[in-house]
Amino acid sequence: MSLRLKLVLALVLLAAFSTIAIGVSTYIATADQLRSNIEASLAAAAMADTVVGPDHDHAGPRPRNETPSLDLGVSSQTIAADGTPLTPQTGGLPVSDADRAVAAATEADVRITHDVEVDGVTYRVLTVSTGDADQDGNGGARMYARSLAETNKLLEDIRTRTAAAVAIVIAVAALLGWLFARQATRRLERLTGVAEEVATTGRLDVEVPVAGHDEAGRLGIAFNEMLGALARSKDAQQRLVQDAGHELRTPLTSLRTNVAVLQRYDSLRPEDRGRLITDLDSETQELTALVNELVDLATDRHDGEPDQEVALGPIVERVADRARRRTGREIRLDVDGSVVTGRPQALERAISNLVDNATKFSADAAEPIDVSLVAGRIEVSDRGPGIAPQDLAHVFDRFYRALDARSRPGSGLGLAIVSDVVVAHGGRTFVANRDGGGATVGFVLPLARTLTIP
Repeated sequence: MSLRLKLVLALVLLAAFSTIAIGVSTYIATADQLRSNIEASLAAAAMADTVVGPDHDHAGPRPRNETPSLDLGVSSQTIAADGTPLTPQTGGLPVSDADRAVAAATEADVRITHDVEVDGVTYRVLTVSTGDADQDGNGGARMYARSLAETNKLLEDIRTRTAAAVAIVIAVAALLGWLFARQATRRLERLTGVAEEVATTGRLDVEVPVAGHDEAGRLGIAFNEMLGALARSKDAQQRLVQDAGHELRTPLTSLRTNVAVLQRYDSLRPEDRGRLITDLDSETQELTALVNELVDLATDRHDGEPDQEVALGPIVERVADRARRRTGREIRLDVDGSVVTGRPQALERAISNLVDNATKFSADAAEPIDVSLVAGRIEVSDRGPGIAPQDLAHVFDRFYRALDARSRPGSGLGLAIVSDVVVAHGGRTFVANRDGGGATVGFVLPLARTLTIP
């Protein structure tokens, strides 16, 4: 069942239920009111007979004078204590056992009401005892009756009109519900068509209908943004694959060349053999590092690491100690108690890449590398050749390597990984040439809080 049909059925059922509920409640209230009015008229007729008392002979029947009950549309008859009618009328009222019991009562004003049918017409009957029954048959009761034909006709009229109203309301609700459901689902159907087209063709440049500020409109906007993000991700993946293929060709070509030379290993001089083995070892290490960085950049292996509060100072100190042991370089630190929210391993990788980059471009091993951490801002400064002005805007691009750096080891992915980590943590990167020579590269992250360092 389609969403449109479900909406139509829901509106029709709601309208039908509301109309039926109103009709039934109106019918019950009207029936109760009409029955109350009839019983009130019967009671009024009995009261009028009591006020306008008849002349009577104790030993005989009790003739009744004309009473106001006739003006109320009420018929009446008198019955003796044994239930025999004393003032029968044409088509007189039938006397039931309950009426005889009231007529035989010794108390006055004993009452009973019930319905009887005379010649196909239903009457409401009120029987009231006179309260002077004795062994001689004196006493009796007065019966008052009013036809329910008019009331029943009115109630039947109400039932007919209610049924007609329900039918009309259902028809109108179905029409309006269809129009409403069509308007409400039209954009959803267009979005569904777009989604099916994307799933079938794989195209991400499909035009998405965006209109309105309701849920459907917001869904269209969100769907459009999602397709845009997927398109950007696809473009980035394609660029990464193309750039990776380009970068991998160089070490693979070199490896093939060295392997070809290795086939003539027995004819090589010992010193040539040593250089060949050294070249192969260096190239395989370079290729391994490039593949590892590609995997990190393409998949972000730290995605499963939960965000938490991270003190950057201990991470900087750990990275600096590792760099000192590996390179023998002097790493000077100036750190505070900055705490950020993020992933510790990813942040350590980013800081480590900055320090590795600085050690690679500081040719003089005697020159120190300065690492500063102040209020979430990390700066790593070297004393190398610096960065050409035309290269400053590209140092964080994937596979980008300045002309004077292409002879050095590296893949051009280290700072790109730094940029990805920093952006994922809501920060920004920066680069500048250092006064006195060298370069300063770093990033800024939003602070969670600052620890006090003793």
